[in-house]
Amino acid sequence: MTYQEEAVATTRDLREGDMKQVAVGETDVLLACIDNQYYAVSAYCTHYGAPLVDGALHGDRVICPWHHACFHLRQGKQCEPPGMDNLPAFEVRVENEQIYVKVPKDAPDRITPAFVERDTANAQVYAVVGGGAAAAYAVEAMREAGYTGRIIMISADEDIPYDRPNASKEYLQDEAPDEWMPLRSSDFYTQHEIEWLAKEVATVDTQGKKIVFTDDDSIRYDKVLLCTGGKVNTLPVSGANLKGVYTLRSLSDSRTIKEAAKSARKVTVVGSSFIGLEAAMSLQKLNCEVTVVAPEAIPFASRWGEPVGKLIRKLHDENGVHFELETKVREFNGKNGLVETVLLENGKAISTDLVVVGIGVKPATDFLQGVDLADDGGVPVNEYLMAMEDVYAAGDIAQFPYRGKPTRIEHWRVACQQGRLAGYNMAGKEQAYQSVPFFWTAQQGTNFRYLGHTKDFDRIIYDGSVEEQDFMAYYVKDEKIVAVLGVNRDKAMAAIEHLMFAEHMPTPEQVEKGVDVISLL
Repeated sequence: MTYQEEAVATTRDLREGDMKQVAVGETDVLLACIDNQYYAVSAYCTHYGAPLVDGALHGDRVICPWHHACFHLRQGKQCEPPGMDNLPAFEVRVENEQIYVKVPKDAPDRITPAFVERDTANAQVYAVVGGGAAAAYAVEAMREAGYTGRIIMISADEDIPYDRPNASKEYLQDEAPDEWMPLRSSDFYTQHEIEWLAKEVATVDTQGKKIVFTDDDSIRYDKVLLCTGGKVNTLPVSGANLKGVYTLRSLSDSRTIKEAAKSARKVTVVGSSFIGLEAAMSLQKLNCEVTVVAPEAIPFASRWGEPVGKLIRKLHDENGVHFELETKVREFNGKNGLVETVLLENGKAISTDLVVVGIGVKPATDFLQGVDLADDGGVPVNEYLMAMEDVYAAGDIAQFPYRGKPTRIEHWRVACQQGRLAGYNMAGKEQAYQSVPFFWTAQQGTNFRYLGHTKDFDRIIYDGSVEEQDFMAYYVKDEKIVAVLGVNRDKAMAAIEHLMFAEHMPTPEQVEKGVDVISLL
């Protein structure tokens, strides 16, 4: 292999905890000073290619500024999703205060983790029920952790694991081709002998360790991971089954809605949820006239506060989305089985060619036998994602301990995190879930990033201007900061994740006095 070595900085350029992006030939490199040693890795996150130098470094962990993937910079190993690959690490030497980095010609920008090979002498079967992000991360973690037995990933979805958040954003806008969506290729799963079984599960008998399918076929397993995600809520109103009324949960749903939107002029979105408003944004970009119907007076006000809710409403108003708020759908009407009108409880009638219902999901757990479910239908698990012996759960259906309370979070990155840990734990590489929940949404070109979790709060402390879209909102409960929302504060939000992870968050009083959270690292 041919290498290229260059002096890229001096020891005076980087002090302890500093990062700097440099170039060796045509390769961009992230250089960092950790414990008075210098380390070099590929400069960009293996998820969406964000420049890691814009993130935050604490110890040897750097957090990506966009979607908060995390890497250990000494080896380049990814320690928090999203993204599935490690960073290439490069040789560094210091001579006469000059820092030299040695990089292979044609250096890759990512390295797939090392997986063990399947051993046919190992007769064990690990089944994964679900084909989303949790499943994808879990099966890779099993092989990475040394499990050599049979792995079967089971899903009624026609698509192998894909980038679900994109299904309501660029993909629905017809800006992301189909080949962008899979997290891994079919060949990848074949290479590592991870079986994909496209079948609908009728029951999982956790006592008999048996999975029965709707076609009456069945398999037995030694351990099972349940990660079936959420089942979309539907409207219990007349006309809800008319053609042209859709829900958006899967890539297949997005594909169908996108095709239907090509011949639609007017679209009604029911619900001002994250998915609802992302769908409204995306369909509006397809030149549809979009109306959002929701019972709230201000979208997201109960979750993020009125100022943020008014900002989100304004962003959509400015882009031509219409709103009918403080009302609900009474019924859908149409001719020849096709929806034409949405009748509202406030007496208004909306002419429509297409309806997207986005009113939340519930845990898809009706198929389980022998598991005591939580009141909301979730699966209670311990900190190792274990529900009972040889039964694990991850993602939207998992009710896990968070800050001493049973908690269920329907966020894609949480599903990625938990799937990976469940896979490690099933393979015997025991790790507790200690991650910080993180969520992002794109609303008309403005990215909102949210750390932590709370269902309610006592007050909000604002740093910056919500109206100018440059702020952090600190959510305070019992005089502790339990969650933070940021817009255009990417480095500070990455620092906040470090602080939450280390349980070293500033107090509300410190925030009110204007503390620089980056300086607390």
